[in-house]
Amino acid sequence: MTQELYERHRETLEQALAAIESREYWSAYSESPKAYDHEAAKAAFDSYVSGEFPLDQPGADGTVEAAPSPYGVSLGTRYQRSSVEALVEAAGAAKAGWRDAGPKARAGVCLEILQRLNERSGELALAVMHTTGQPFVMALQAGGPHAQDRGLEAVAYAYAEMSRHASKARWEKPAGRDNVVALDKTYHVVPRGLGLLIGCTTFPTWNGYPGLFASLATGNPVIVKPHHACVLPLALTVQVAREVLAEAGYDSNVVTLAVGRSEDRLSTTLATRPEVKVIDFTGSTANGEWLEENARQAQVYTEKAGVNSVVIDSTDSFSGMCRNLALSLSLYSGQMCTTPQNLLVPRDGIETDESHKSFEEVAQGIAGAIGKLLGDPERAVEITGAIVNEGVLEVAESAASLGEVVLEARSLEHPQFPDAVVRTPVLVRLEAVDEEVYGREHFGPVAFLVATGSTDESFEIFRRTGLEHGAITAAVYSTSEDVLAATERAAMDVGVALSCNLTGGVFVNQSAAFSDFHATGANPAANACLTDAAFVAGRFRIVQSRRPVTA
Repeated sequence: MTQELYERHRETLEQALAAIESREYWSAYSESPKAYDHEAAKAAFDSYVSGEFPLDQPGADGTVEAAPSPYGVSLGTRYQRSSVEALVEAAGAAKAGWRDAGPKARAGVCLEILQRLNERSGELALAVMHTTGQPFVMALQAGGPHAQDRGLEAVAYAYAEMSRHASKARWEKPAGRDNVVALDKTYHVVPRGLGLLIGCTTFPTWNGYPGLFASLATGNPVIVKPHHACVLPLALTVQVAREVLAEAGYDSNVVTLAVGRSEDRLSTTLATRPEVKVIDFTGSTANGEWLEENARQAQVYTEKAGVNSVVIDSTDSFSGMCRNLALSLSLYSGQMCTTPQNLLVPRDGIETDESHKSFEEVAQGIAGAIGKLLGDPERAVEITGAIVNEGVLEVAESAASLGEVVLEARSLEHPQFPDAVVRTPVLVRLEAVDEEVYGREHFGPVAFLVATGSTDESFEIFRRTGLEHGAITAAVYSTSEDVLAATERAAMDVGVALSCNLTGGVFVNQSAAFSDFHATGANPAANACLTDAAFVAGRFRIVQSRRPVTA
Protein backbone atom coordinates (compact mmCIF):
# COMPACT_ATOMS: atom_id res chain seq x y z
CA MET A 1 0.00 0.00 0.00
CA THR A 2 2.76 2.47 0.89
CA GLN A 3 4.68 2.00 -2.38
CA GLU A 4 1.35 2.34 -4.16
CA LEU A 5 0.87 5.71 -2.45
CA TYR A 6 4.34 6.80 -3.54
CA GLU A 7 3.61 5.89 -7.15
CA ARG A 8 0.21 7.58 -6.95
CA HIS A 9 1.81 10.86 -5.94
CA ARG A 10 5.23 10.50 -7.57
CA GLU A 11 4.54 13.08 -10.28
CA THR A 12 3.45 15.65 -7.68
CA LEU A 13 6.59 15.01 -5.64
CA GLU A 14 8.80 15.33 -8.72
CA GLN A 15 7.14 18.64 -9.59
CA ALA A 16 7.67 19.86 -6.04
CA LEU A 17 11.34 18.83 -6.17
CA ALA A 18 11.75 20.76 -9.42
CA ALA A 19 9.98 23.81 -7.94
CA ILE A 20 12.23 24.08 -4.87
CA GLU A 21 15.21 24.05 -7.24
CA SER A 22 13.91 26.55 -9.82
CA ARG A 23 12.03 28.78 -7.31
CA GLU A 24 9.53 29.54 -10.09
CA TYR A 25 5.76 29.72 -9.53
CA TRP A 26 4.14 26.37 -8.93
CA SER A 27 1.28 25.22 -6.74
CA ALA A 28 -0.12 21.73 -6.29
CA TYR A 29 -3.50 22.79 -4.92
CA SER A 30 -6.11 25.20 -6.27
CA GLU A 31 -6.76 28.38 -4.26
CA SER A 32 -10.07 29.04 -6.04
CA PRO A 33 -13.10 28.77 -3.73
CA LYS A 34 -14.96 27.15 -6.63
CA ALA A 35 -12.69 24.11 -6.40
CA TYR A 36 -14.23 22.96 -3.11
CA ASP A 37 -17.59 21.61 -1.96
CA HIS A 38 -18.82 24.22 0.50
CA GLU A 39 -22.18 22.60 1.23
CA ALA A 40 -20.50 19.41 2.40
CA ALA A 41 -17.97 21.49 4.33
CA LYS A 42 -20.71 23.41 6.14
CA ALA A 43 -22.52 20.18 7.03
CA ALA A 44 -19.31 18.65 8.41
CA PHE A 45 -18.46 21.80 10.38
CA ASP A 46 -21.97 21.98 11.84
CA SER A 47 -21.66 18.37 13.01
CA TYR A 48 -18.76 19.37 15.29
CA VAL A 49 -20.58 22.28 16.93
CA SER A 50 -21.78 21.26 20.40
CA GLY A 51 -20.64 17.70 19.73
CA GLU A 52 -17.61 15.54 20.49
CA PHE A 53 -14.93 15.60 17.83
CA PRO A 54 -14.46 12.05 16.45
CA LEU A 55 -10.90 11.08 17.32
CA ASP A 56 -10.09 7.83 19.08
CA GLN A 57 -6.73 8.00 20.87
CA PRO A 58 -5.00 6.18 23.73
CA GLY A 59 -5.19 7.40 27.30
CA ALA A 60 -8.61 9.07 27.10
CA ASP A 61 -9.39 11.02 30.27
CA GLY A 62 -12.46 13.18 29.79
CA THR A 63 -12.98 16.01 27.30
CA VAL A 64 -12.11 19.67 26.89
CA GLU A 65 -14.57 22.15 25.39
CA ALA A 66 -13.50 24.51 22.61
CA ALA A 67 -13.24 28.25 23.16
CA PRO A 68 -15.89 30.49 21.52
CA SER A 69 -15.27 31.72 17.98
CA PRO A 70 -13.77 35.23 17.54
CA TYR A 71 -16.93 35.86 15.52
CA GLY A 72 -18.98 35.51 18.70
CA VAL A 73 -20.30 32.04 17.91
CA SER A 74 -20.34 29.47 20.70
CA LEU A 75 -18.73 26.39 19.18
CA GLY A 76 -19.03 23.99 22.09
CA THR A 77 -16.96 21.29 20.37
CA ARG A 78 -15.54 18.79 22.85
CA TYR A 79 -12.14 17.18 22.34
CA GLN A 80 -10.85 14.01 23.91
CA ARG A 81 -8.25 14.68 26.55
CA SER A 82 -5.42 12.14 26.69
CA SER A 83 -2.73 11.79 29.32
CA VAL A 84 0.77 12.90 28.40
CA GLU A 85 2.15 9.52 29.47
CA ALA A 86 -0.23 7.66 27.17
CA LEU A 87 0.55 9.86 24.16
CA VAL A 88 4.32 9.65 24.64
CA GLU A 89 4.18 5.88 25.16
CA ALA A 90 1.98 5.37 22.08
CA ALA A 91 4.25 7.48 19.90
CA GLY A 92 7.27 5.54 21.14
CA ALA A 93 5.63 2.25 20.21
CA ALA A 94 4.85 3.57 16.71
CA LYS A 95 8.34 4.92 16.07
CA ALA A 96 10.20 1.84 14.79
CA GLY A 97 7.64 0.87 12.18
CA TRP A 98 7.47 4.41 10.80
CA ARG A 99 11.27 4.69 10.74
CA ASP A 100 11.64 1.37 8.91
CA ALA A 101 9.12 2.38 6.23
CA GLY A 102 11.84 4.38 4.48
CA PRO A 103 11.82 7.75 2.70
CA LYS A 104 9.73 6.74 -0.33
CA ALA A 105 6.96 5.11 1.66
CA ARG A 106 6.81 8.00 4.15
CA ALA A 107 6.69 10.53 1.32
CA GLY A 108 3.79 8.63 -0.26
CA VAL A 109 1.84 8.60 3.00
CA CYS A 110 2.50 12.32 3.59
CA LEU A 111 1.34 13.23 0.10
CA GLU A 112 -1.82 11.16 0.52
CA ILE A 113 -2.52 12.99 3.81
CA LEU A 114 -2.06 16.33 2.03
CA GLN A 115 -4.31 15.29 -0.83
CA ARG A 116 -7.11 14.31 1.54
CA LEU A 117 -6.65 17.51 3.52
CA ASN A 118 -6.96 19.42 0.26
CA GLU A 119 -10.26 17.70 -0.48
CA ARG A 120 -11.49 18.96 2.90
CA SER A 121 -10.24 22.52 2.40
CA GLY A 122 -13.75 23.96 2.68
CA GLU A 123 -14.11 22.31 6.06
CA LEU A 124 -10.67 23.51 7.12
CA ALA A 125 -11.63 27.03 6.01
CA LEU A 126 -14.57 27.17 8.41
CA ALA A 127 -12.44 25.66 11.17
CA VAL A 128 -9.70 28.25 10.65
CA MET A 129 -12.16 31.12 10.29
CA HIS A 130 -14.03 30.32 13.51
CA THR A 131 -10.93 29.73 15.63
CA THR A 132 -8.58 32.47 14.36
CA GLY A 133 -10.93 35.24 13.22
CA GLN A 134 -9.56 35.21 9.67
CA PRO A 135 -12.01 36.33 6.96
CA PHE A 136 -13.43 33.41 4.99
CA VAL A 137 -11.44 33.66 1.76
CA MET A 138 -8.16 34.06 3.64
CA ALA A 139 -9.11 31.14 5.90
CA LEU A 140 -9.82 29.03 2.82
CA GLN A 141 -6.62 29.90 0.99
CA ALA A 142 -4.10 30.29 3.81
CA GLY A 143 -5.66 27.58 5.96
CA GLY A 144 -6.18 25.15 3.08
CA PRO A 145 -4.23 25.04 -0.23
CA HIS A 146 -1.47 27.48 0.76
CA ALA A 147 -0.82 25.55 3.97
CA GLN A 148 -0.91 22.28 2.04
CA ASP A 149 1.64 23.68 -0.42
CA ARG A 150 3.89 24.49 2.54
CA GLY A 151 3.49 20.94 3.86
CA LEU A 152 4.35 19.55 0.42
CA GLU A 153 7.35 21.86 0.24
CA ALA A 154 8.61 20.38 3.52
CA VAL A 155 8.13 16.83 2.19
CA ALA A 156 10.07 17.73 -0.96
CA TYR A 157 12.99 19.17 1.01
CA ALA A 158 12.97 16.17 3.34
CA TYR A 159 12.92 13.67 0.49
CA ALA A 160 15.71 15.53 -1.33
CA GLU A 161 17.95 15.57 1.76
CA MET A 162 17.27 11.91 2.64
CA SER A 163 17.93 10.86 -0.98
CA ARG A 164 21.07 12.92 -1.45
CA HIS A 165 23.35 9.95 -0.78
CA ALA A 166 23.30 6.34 -1.90
CA SER A 167 21.57 3.93 0.47
CA LYS A 168 24.13 1.18 -0.28
CA ALA A 169 27.71 1.12 -1.56
CA ARG A 170 30.43 -1.43 -2.36
CA TRP A 171 33.67 0.07 -1.01
CA GLU A 172 36.85 -1.36 -2.50
CA LYS A 173 40.32 -0.13 -1.57
CA PRO A 174 43.55 -1.41 -3.13
CA ALA A 175 45.71 -3.01 -0.42
CA GLY A 176 48.94 -4.02 -2.07
CA ARG A 177 49.60 -6.04 -5.20
CA ASP A 178 46.64 -8.12 -6.34
CA ASN A 179 44.83 -7.47 -3.10
CA VAL A 180 41.64 -5.44 -2.43
CA VAL A 181 39.83 -4.71 0.81
CA ALA A 182 36.10 -4.75 0.09
CA LEU A 183 33.21 -3.72 2.30
CA ASP A 184 29.48 -3.57 1.72
CA LYS A 185 28.10 -0.45 3.38
CA THR A 186 24.49 0.42 4.18
CA TYR A 187 23.33 3.91 5.15
CA HIS A 188 20.18 4.25 7.23
CA VAL A 189 18.12 7.42 7.65
CA VAL A 190 17.41 7.49 11.38
CA PRO A 191 14.91 10.01 12.81
CA ARG A 192 15.83 12.10 15.84
CA GLY A 193 12.86 10.90 17.92
CA LEU A 194 9.50 12.22 18.98
CA GLY A 195 8.39 15.50 17.43
CA LEU A 196 6.19 18.12 19.11
CA LEU A 197 4.23 20.69 17.12
CA ILE A 198 2.98 23.61 19.25
CA GLY A 199 0.26 25.41 17.31
CA CYS A 200 -0.53 29.12 17.25
CA THR A 201 -3.79 31.10 17.38
CA THR A 202 -3.55 32.89 14.03
CA PHE A 203 -2.31 30.52 11.30
CA PRO A 204 -2.43 27.03 12.82
CA THR A 205 -2.11 25.13 9.52
CA TRP A 206 0.00 27.57 7.48
CA ASN A 207 2.55 27.86 10.27
CA GLY A 208 2.09 24.29 11.50
CA TYR A 209 2.29 22.16 8.36
CA PRO A 210 5.99 22.78 7.54
CA GLY A 211 7.15 21.36 10.86
CA LEU A 212 4.52 18.61 10.97
CA PHE A 213 5.32 17.24 7.52
CA ALA A 214 9.07 17.79 7.82
CA SER A 215 9.06 15.62 10.94
CA LEU A 216 6.76 12.96 9.50
CA ALA A 217 8.64 12.66 6.22
CA THR A 218 11.94 12.20 8.08
CA GLY A 219 10.49 9.43 10.24
CA ASN A 220 9.62 11.18 13.49
CA PRO A 221 6.24 10.52 15.13
CA VAL A 222 4.55 13.79 16.11
CA ILE A 223 2.36 14.93 18.98
CA VAL A 224 0.32 17.92 17.81
CA LYS A 225 -0.49 20.36 20.60
CA PRO A 226 -2.81 23.14 19.34
CA HIS A 227 -3.33 26.41 21.14
CA HIS A 228 -6.28 25.83 23.50
CA ALA A 229 -8.30 28.51 21.66
CA CYS A 230 -7.58 27.14 18.20
CA VAL A 231 -7.97 23.36 18.21
CA LEU A 232 -10.29 22.39 15.33
CA PRO A 233 -7.99 22.99 12.31
CA LEU A 234 -5.22 20.83 13.76
CA ALA A 235 -7.70 18.27 15.12
CA LEU A 236 -9.00 17.80 11.56
CA THR A 237 -5.40 17.46 10.37
CA VAL A 238 -4.62 14.78 12.94
CA GLN A 239 -7.85 12.96 12.13
CA VAL A 240 -6.93 12.73 8.43
CA ALA A 241 -3.33 11.75 9.16
CA ARG A 242 -4.36 8.93 11.49
CA GLU A 243 -6.88 7.66 8.93
CA VAL A 244 -4.26 7.50 6.15
CA LEU A 245 -1.63 5.91 8.40
CA ALA A 246 -4.00 3.14 9.47
CA GLU A 247 -5.09 2.43 5.89
CA ALA A 248 -1.44 2.25 4.81
CA GLY A 249 -0.69 -0.35 7.47
CA TYR A 250 1.10 1.82 10.01
CA ASP A 251 0.34 2.55 13.63
CA SER A 252 -1.99 5.58 13.62
CA ASN A 253 -0.25 6.81 16.78
CA VAL A 254 2.53 8.13 14.57
CA VAL A 255 0.36 11.28 14.84
CA THR A 256 -1.64 12.18 17.95
CA LEU A 257 -3.43 15.24 19.32
CA ALA A 258 -2.70 16.68 22.77
CA VAL A 259 -5.54 18.85 24.06
CA GLY A 260 -5.84 20.37 27.48
CA ARG A 261 -7.06 23.36 29.39
CA SER A 262 -4.87 26.45 29.52
CA GLU A 263 -3.94 25.70 33.14
CA ASP A 264 -2.69 22.22 32.18
CA ARG A 265 0.52 23.74 30.72
CA LEU A 266 0.75 20.89 28.23
CA SER A 267 3.26 22.68 26.01
CA THR A 268 5.90 23.05 28.72
CA THR A 269 5.25 19.57 30.09
CA LEU A 270 5.63 17.92 26.71
CA ALA A 271 8.52 20.13 25.58
CA THR A 272 10.77 19.03 28.43
CA ARG A 273 10.04 15.31 28.13
CA PRO A 274 13.29 13.45 27.37
CA GLU A 275 11.58 11.54 24.54
CA VAL A 276 10.83 14.77 22.63
CA LYS A 277 13.70 15.48 20.24
CA VAL A 278 12.19 17.98 17.76
CA ILE A 279 9.97 20.98 18.60
CA ASP A 280 8.22 23.35 16.18
CA PHE A 281 6.75 26.50 17.71
CA THR A 282 5.10 29.70 16.46
CA GLY A 283 4.08 32.32 18.98
CA SER A 284 5.30 34.92 21.44
CA THR A 285 8.94 35.80 21.97
CA ALA A 286 8.72 34.94 25.68
CA ASN A 287 7.40 31.42 25.05
CA GLY A 288 9.77 30.81 22.15
CA GLU A 289 12.80 31.86 24.17
CA TRP A 290 11.66 29.68 27.07
CA LEU A 291 11.62 26.67 24.76
CA GLU A 292 15.04 27.51 23.33
CA GLU A 293 16.50 27.81 26.82
CA ASN A 294 14.75 24.93 28.57
CA ALA A 295 14.06 22.20 25.98
CA ARG A 296 17.76 21.41 25.76
CA GLN A 297 17.21 17.78 24.78
CA ALA A 298 15.44 18.80 21.55
CA GLN A 299 16.16 20.52 18.25
CA VAL A 300 13.92 23.59 18.63
CA TYR A 301 12.55 25.56 15.67
CA THR A 302 10.83 28.82 16.65
CA GLU A 303 9.11 31.68 14.86
CA LYS A 304 8.59 34.55 17.29
CA ALA A 305 7.63 38.22 17.29
CA GLY A 306 9.36 40.73 15.05
CA VAL A 307 9.36 44.42 14.15
CA ASN A 308 8.74 44.76 10.42
CA SER A 309 9.82 48.01 8.74
CA VAL A 310 9.07 49.83 5.49
CA VAL A 311 11.65 52.36 4.25
CA ILE A 312 9.82 55.02 2.21
CA ASP A 313 12.32 57.12 0.22
CA SER A 314 10.46 58.01 -3.02
CA THR A 315 8.01 56.45 -5.44
CA ASP A 316 6.91 56.57 -9.07
CA SER A 317 3.37 55.55 -8.08
CA PHE A 318 2.22 57.38 -4.99
CA SER A 319 -1.37 56.18 -5.24
CA GLY A 320 -0.22 52.61 -5.92
CA MET A 321 2.11 52.67 -2.91
CA CYS A 322 -0.64 54.00 -0.64
CA ARG A 323 -3.17 51.40 -1.86
CA ASN A 324 -0.68 48.57 -1.46
CA LEU A 325 0.29 49.59 2.07
CA ALA A 326 -3.37 50.11 2.98
CA LEU A 327 -4.20 46.49 2.21
CA SER A 328 -1.00 45.23 3.83
CA LEU A 329 -1.90 47.03 7.07
CA SER A 330 -5.59 46.07 7.00
CA LEU A 331 -5.40 42.41 6.01
CA TYR A 332 -6.58 40.23 8.91
CA SER A 333 -6.37 43.28 11.18
CA GLY A 334 -2.57 43.15 11.16
CA GLN A 335 -2.59 39.79 12.97
CA MET A 336 0.16 38.36 10.75
CA CYS A 337 3.85 37.93 11.51
CA THR A 338 4.51 39.46 8.08
CA THR A 339 2.46 42.68 8.53
CA PRO A 340 4.52 45.91 8.40
CA GLN A 341 4.55 47.99 11.57
CA ASN A 342 7.04 50.84 11.20
CA LEU A 343 6.73 53.10 8.13
CA LEU A 344 9.98 55.09 8.09
CA VAL A 345 9.51 58.40 6.22
CA PRO A 346 11.92 61.35 6.01
CA ARG A 347 10.59 64.30 7.98
CA ASP A 348 11.07 66.57 4.95
CA GLY A 349 8.92 64.34 2.75
CA ILE A 350 9.56 62.35 -0.43
CA GLU A 351 9.60 62.77 -4.21
CA THR A 352 6.73 61.12 -6.08
CA ASP A 353 5.11 61.01 -9.53
CA GLU A 354 2.63 63.54 -8.14
CA SER A 355 5.39 66.02 -7.20
CA HIS A 356 6.99 66.40 -3.77
CA LYS A 357 4.92 65.09 -0.86
CA SER A 358 5.45 66.33 2.68
CA PHE A 359 5.51 63.89 5.58
CA GLU A 360 1.95 64.93 6.42
CA GLU A 361 0.83 64.30 2.83
CA VAL A 362 2.40 60.84 2.84
CA ALA A 363 0.62 60.08 6.12
CA GLN A 364 -2.71 61.36 4.78
CA GLY A 365 -2.24 59.45 1.52
CA ILE A 366 -1.87 56.14 3.38
CA ALA A 367 -4.67 57.00 5.83
CA GLY A 368 -6.95 57.98 2.96
CA ALA A 369 -6.24 54.73 1.13
CA ILE A 370 -7.14 52.73 4.26
CA GLY A 371 -10.32 54.75 4.67
CA LYS A 372 -11.32 54.12 1.06
CA LEU A 373 -10.45 50.42 1.26
CA LEU A 374 -12.49 49.91 4.42
CA GLY A 375 -15.19 52.49 3.76
CA ASP A 376 -17.90 49.90 3.11
CA PRO A 377 -18.29 47.86 6.35
CA GLU A 378 -19.72 44.85 4.52
CA ARG A 379 -16.65 44.70 2.29
CA ALA A 380 -14.27 45.73 5.04
CA VAL A 381 -14.96 42.74 7.32
CA GLU A 382 -13.96 40.42 4.48
CA ILE A 383 -10.53 42.05 4.64
CA THR A 384 -10.06 42.63 8.37
CA GLY A 385 -11.71 39.51 9.78
CA ALA A 386 -12.19 39.58 13.55
CA ILE A 387 -9.83 40.24 16.46
CA VAL A 388 -8.55 36.88 17.68
CA ASN A 389 -8.24 37.59 21.41
CA GLU A 390 -8.32 40.17 24.19
CA GLY A 391 -4.57 40.71 24.04
CA VAL A 392 -4.74 41.97 20.45
CA LEU A 393 -7.73 44.16 21.30
CA GLU A 394 -5.82 45.75 24.20
CA VAL A 395 -2.90 46.55 21.87
CA ALA A 396 -5.24 48.17 19.36
CA GLU A 397 -7.13 50.20 21.95
CA SER A 398 -4.01 51.49 23.71
CA ALA A 399 -2.21 52.59 20.52
CA ALA A 400 -3.87 56.02 20.42
CA SER A 401 -2.08 56.96 23.65
CA LEU A 402 1.37 56.34 22.16
CA GLY A 403 1.65 59.35 19.85
CA GLU A 404 -0.17 61.66 17.46
CA VAL A 405 -3.06 59.79 15.86
CA VAL A 406 -3.13 60.17 12.07
CA LEU A 407 -5.97 57.70 11.53
CA GLU A 408 -8.31 56.58 14.29
CA ALA A 409 -9.39 52.98 14.61
CA ARG A 410 -13.07 52.30 13.96
CA SER A 411 -15.31 49.55 15.28
CA LEU A 412 -17.23 47.78 12.53
CA GLU A 413 -20.34 45.65 12.83
CA HIS A 414 -20.12 42.35 11.02
CA PRO A 415 -23.30 41.80 8.94
CA GLN A 416 -23.33 38.05 9.65
CA PHE A 417 -21.83 37.90 13.13
CA PRO A 418 -23.01 40.83 15.28
CA ASP A 419 -20.91 39.73 18.28
CA ALA A 420 -17.63 39.72 16.33
CA VAL A 421 -15.02 42.27 17.46
CA VAL A 422 -13.78 44.11 14.35
CA ARG A 423 -11.34 47.03 14.27
CA THR A 424 -9.85 49.05 11.43
CA PRO A 425 -6.14 49.99 11.67
CA VAL A 426 -4.90 52.91 13.73
CA LEU A 427 -1.99 55.00 12.38
CA VAL A 428 0.17 56.85 14.89
CA ARG A 429 2.87 59.43 14.12
CA LEU A 430 6.11 59.11 16.07
CA GLU A 431 9.53 60.71 15.95
CA ALA A 432 12.77 58.82 15.43
CA VAL A 433 13.60 59.31 19.13
CA ASP A 434 10.49 57.34 20.18
CA GLU A 435 12.20 53.98 19.78
CA GLU A 436 10.91 52.71 23.12
CA VAL A 437 7.50 52.63 21.39
CA TYR A 438 8.16 51.50 17.81
CA GLY A 439 11.14 49.34 18.77
CA ARG A 440 8.89 46.50 19.99
CA GLU A 441 6.13 44.54 18.31
CA HIS A 442 2.54 45.79 18.63
CA PHE A 443 0.64 42.77 17.33
CA GLY A 444 -2.60 43.77 15.66
CA PRO A 445 -4.09 46.68 13.65
CA VAL A 446 -1.45 49.22 14.68
CA ALA A 447 1.15 50.98 12.50
CA PHE A 448 3.57 53.80 13.19
CA LEU A 449 4.59 56.54 10.77
CA VAL A 450 8.06 57.37 12.03
CA ALA A 451 9.52 60.75 11.04
CA THR A 452 13.25 60.34 10.39
CA GLY A 453 15.95 62.87 9.59
CA SER A 454 16.70 61.21 6.25
CA THR A 455 16.57 57.91 4.41
CA ASP A 456 19.99 57.17 5.89
CA GLU A 457 18.50 57.45 9.38
CA SER A 458 15.64 55.20 8.23
CA PHE A 459 18.29 52.61 7.30
CA GLU A 460 19.85 52.91 10.76
CA ILE A 461 16.50 52.39 12.48
CA PHE A 462 15.65 49.47 10.18
CA ARG A 463 18.99 47.79 10.95
CA ARG A 464 18.88 48.43 14.68
CA THR A 465 15.31 47.32 15.35
CA GLY A 466 15.68 44.28 13.10
CA LEU A 467 18.91 43.11 14.68
CA GLU A 468 17.76 43.74 18.26
CA HIS A 469 14.15 42.62 18.05
CA GLY A 470 13.92 40.57 14.86
CA ALA A 471 11.88 40.94 11.69
CA ILE A 472 10.11 38.57 9.31
CA THR A 473 9.55 41.01 6.42
CA ALA A 474 10.83 44.38 5.21
CA ALA A 475 9.92 46.66 2.32
CA VAL A 476 11.30 49.70 0.53
CA TYR A 477 9.89 52.30 -1.86
CA SER A 478 12.41 54.25 -3.93
CA THR A 479 13.07 55.40 -7.48
CA SER A 480 16.82 55.36 -6.80
CA GLU A 481 18.80 52.24 -7.69
CA ASP A 482 21.40 53.31 -5.11
CA VAL A 483 18.77 53.40 -2.37
CA LEU A 484 17.33 50.03 -3.45
CA ALA A 485 20.81 48.50 -3.40
CA ALA A 486 21.55 50.04 0.02
CA THR A 487 18.26 48.66 1.40
CA GLU A 488 19.10 45.22 0.06
CA ARG A 489 22.47 45.37 1.82
CA ALA A 490 20.71 46.46 5.02
CA ALA A 491 18.26 43.58 4.67
CA MET A 492 21.18 41.15 4.38
CA ASP A 493 22.70 42.70 7.51
CA VAL A 494 19.40 42.21 9.37
CA GLY A 495 18.73 38.80 7.81
CA VAL A 496 15.21 39.58 6.60
CA ALA A 497 13.29 39.09 3.34
CA LEU A 498 12.90 42.34 1.38
CA SER A 499 10.15 43.51 -1.01
CA CYS A 500 10.84 46.46 -3.31
CA ASN A 501 8.32 48.93 -4.78
CA LEU A 502 5.19 46.81 -4.41
CA THR A 503 2.31 48.80 -5.89
CA GLY A 504 0.15 46.11 -7.55
CA GLY A 505 -1.40 42.80 -6.57
CA VAL A 506 1.51 41.39 -4.53
CA PHE A 507 1.86 42.46 -0.89
CA VAL A 508 4.68 42.34 1.63
CA ASN A 509 2.54 40.08 3.86
CA GLN A 510 2.46 37.29 1.27
CA SER A 511 4.91 34.39 1.13
CA ALA A 512 4.70 31.89 -1.74
CA ALA A 513 5.59 28.26 -1.13
CA PHE A 514 8.33 26.77 -3.32
CA SER A 515 9.69 30.25 -4.14
CA ASP A 516 9.88 32.56 -1.11
CA PHE A 517 12.02 31.61 1.87
CA HIS A 518 9.78 32.30 4.87
CA ALA A 519 11.86 33.68 7.75
CA THR A 520 15.62 33.23 7.63
CA GLY A 521 16.90 32.19 11.02
CA ALA A 522 19.26 35.17 10.75
CA ASN A 523 17.64 37.49 13.32
CA PRO A 524 15.83 37.11 16.67
CA ALA A 525 12.34 36.68 15.12
CA ALA A 526 13.09 33.10 14.07
CA ASN A 527 15.91 30.67 14.74
CA ALA A 528 15.42 28.89 11.40
CA CYS A 529 14.13 29.40 7.88
CA LEU A 530 10.91 27.41 7.74
CA THR A 531 11.34 26.57 4.05
CA ASP A 532 14.86 25.35 3.33
CA ALA A 533 17.05 22.26 3.51
CA ALA A 534 18.40 23.07 6.97
CA PHE A 535 14.85 23.04 8.35
CA VAL A 536 14.53 19.34 7.55
CA ALA A 537 18.13 18.14 7.86
CA GLY A 538 18.24 18.49 11.64
CA ARG A 539 15.36 16.03 12.01
CA PHE A 540 17.32 12.90 11.06
CA ARG A 541 20.80 11.41 11.12
CA ILE A 542 22.59 8.92 8.88
CA VAL A 543 23.65 5.73 10.66
CA GLN A 544 25.76 3.30 8.67
CA SER A 545 26.62 -0.37 8.93
CA ARG A 546 29.40 -2.18 7.05
CA ARG A 547 30.60 -5.73 6.60
CA PRO A 548 33.36 -7.43 4.64
CA VAL A 549 32.47 -8.78 1.23
CA THR A 550 32.60 -12.56 1.35
CA ALA A 551 34.05 -14.54 -1.53
